[in-house]
Amino acid sequence: MSQLGFQCKLSVPYEEALEKVTQALKTEGFGVLTSIDVQKTMKEKLNADFGKYAILGVCNPPLAHQALTARPEIGLLLPCNVIVYEEDAQAVVSIIDPLSMMNFIQDPALDAVAQEAYARLKRVADALSSS
Repeated sequence: MSQLGFQCKLSVPYEEALEKVTQALKTEGFGVLTSIDVQKTMKEKLNADFGKYAILGVCNPPLAHQALTARPEIGLLLPCNVIVYEEDAQAVVSIIDPLSMMNFIQDPALDAVAQEAYARLKRVADALSSS
């Protein structure tokens, strides 16, 4: 685990990794709300070359509802981000650790939601690592 989240490397092409990540997230009740193609955006906005890199904004609606009900400002940290990028002919996947975000919020009303999100996203990372 990195400081901010869970990381794993997949020995599949980038595009296949995106599909695997999306499916693994779905298994744990997360949907992809946003998908930013960083490579395309950098080219369009800056005319800069950049490797294959996607930022996925993912959400588990019941958990998001609980968190937003407990503290509306938590929307500043939603959706949870997952990144997928290509490095040395492998796909690297990093998933935010919700508990790392809670370190600076320190709101007991969010502890149970953060723990549940952590458990689900950790299972996603574990499933991807073992695939």
